[in-house]
Amino acid sequence: MTLPQDTDPKLAQYAHPERLVTTAWLAEHLGDPGLVVVESDEDVLLYDTGHVPGAVKVDWHTELNDPVSRDYVDGARFAELMAAKGIARDTTVVFYGDRNNWWAAYALWVFTLFGHADVRLLDGGRAKWVAEGRELTTDVPERPRGDYPVVERDDAAVRAFKEDVLAHLGKPMVDVRSPGEFSGELLHMPDYPQEGAMRGGHVPGARNVPWARAAAEDATFKPVDELRAIYEGEAGLSTGDDVVVYCRIGERSSHTWFVLTHLLGYDKVRNYDGSWTEWGNSVRVPIEKGASA
Repeated sequence: MTLPQDTDPKLAQYAHPERLVTTAWLAEHLGDPGLVVVESDEDVLLYDTGHVPGAVKVDWHTELNDPVSRDYVDGARFAELMAAKGIARDTTVVFYGDRNNWWAAYALWVFTLFGHADVRLLDGGRAKWVAEGRELTTDVPERPRGDYPVVERDDAAVRAFKEDVLAHLGKPMVDVRSPGEFSGELLHMPDYPQEGAMRGGHVPGARNVPWARAAAEDATFKPVDELRAIYEGEAGLSTGDDVVVYCRIGERSSHTWFVLTHLLGYDKVRNYDGSWTEWGNSVRVPIEKGASA
């Protein structure tokens, strides 16, 4: 069962408004059959302090990643996770989270790898829901088990691997990390442990557009004209481009993938989730240092 689209005028400006919902829409539809709300945060303890009523938690690290290989879970484990969360193949899944929906966008992107059709992001995420004084609860819902088929991932359309990036050198590429990481001054975000890669810098030819520039002060997405000014006016992209985005492990770049794909309507955007932790440690792959041109 698919829930109706949010027809809020603000969302209509985007290429795919069906991929967003407002806090008002979510409040109106909480409890509707066919809807499951998923919270996914950087702070994995945040859900326990209070969450949107009825929301289930998805832990990006323990539930979406394979515990042995550097990869995502396979189709069988994803189906089991969905069933446990009460999600069916035709469920409308609305994601939200902390930090401008940073990890929520990542979870949505992983669901996309499995072809889950109706995935939406709460515009403004957890911050806007809380700022508006909307209800939070510590009650963990007991959802009926879902019936989810085993569907193997299709990585080709939205995921890039190191070999793909090597073949993509010289083509549109966006490094969404902080300027310090891009230049090579830092190996991780400011105020985080400086670890994870042997070398600092960026993939040759990449443009630096920090991911959070797409978010307004209230954590909602900026208007489409402001997004086009950033990604097209400043970074030189255009809607027909074949674009690769990356960050450190693929989570911040999932947010930019969402912006380019669903808000600006780019048809071919791939997220290189190996990102700098792979590229910066790999033998015989080129890097550049210094600020964005």
